[in-house]
Amino acid sequence: MAGTNSERELLTEGPAIILAYPQLGENIGMVARAMANFGLSELRLVNPRDGWPNEKARSAASRADHVIDRAKLYGTLEEAIADLNFVYATTARDRDGYKPVRSPIIAARELRQRFKSGQGVGIIFGRERTGLTNEEVALADEIVTFPVNPAFASLNLAQAVLLMSYEWMKTGMASEEETSFQAIEQRPATKEQLNGLFQHLEEALDARNYFRPADKKPKLVENLRAVLTRPSFTESEIQVLRGVISSLDRFTRENPRGSGAPVDSSKGRGRKVHGGGDD
Repeated sequence: MAGTNSERELLTEGPAIILAYPQLGENIGMVARAMANFGLSELRLVNPRDGWPNEKARSAASRADHVIDRAKLYGTLEEAIADLNFVYATTARDRDGYKPVRSPIIAARELRQRFKSGQGVGIIFGRERTGLTNEEVALADEIVTFPVNPAFASLNLAQAVLLMSYEWMKTGMASEEETSFQAIEQRPATKEQLNGLFQHLEEALDARNYFRPADKKPKLVENLRAVLTRPSFTESEIQVLRGVISSLDRFTRENPRGSGAPVDSSKGRGRKVHGGGDD
């Protein structure tokens, strides 16, 4: 059974996310949130314009405090990647072709393989407005670029980090169809429970003169049973449905005037419930 959010393990491994000369603290915070969403925690900041620490970054991180608190500050990009063995540079612009260019999924697989072998790996992201310079891209081993609309290729900083973080997490799953959250297992209803539902419903409807005219009752009952046996009910679903039916018993079953319309005893006003047949 899946646990609550507080019971789930906090994922905190993976490549370093390196922000080269970021501008707004809010953008750094949104990057931290995107990282935390997909299990990354190592944030490296190269000379952020608005300084560090930054309360706007913490606020925008939306409780990704473990990323904000562990963020490391560097004066230059060279210093930020000095201890790493393999680094990608992200860009959406055409370059001169002097570096191999990979798609996000291929880059994430390469990062996963190198990380598992014990190498230090990272991904460099550039300034919000202008991205990375050619000289900064040259510091990386390879380029990763996103399959975006060529006429509108600009991504904001957090979007770019989120896309790479998502691809990173996918490479660690046994299957691309796997999800982090599983539905709670429920016991299928027994035939006895299902039959009890039928009887409960039929008795409640019969008491309210639903089966009209009387000669149509067998067919109407057959149709009701066909509808209720189509899904595969669980025990809890049967309980919900019987609770709904039981709630109908808070109403008087027969109108004293004999019209067959139930009366809300709490309000004293009649409410017509249409039957299954013709009036």
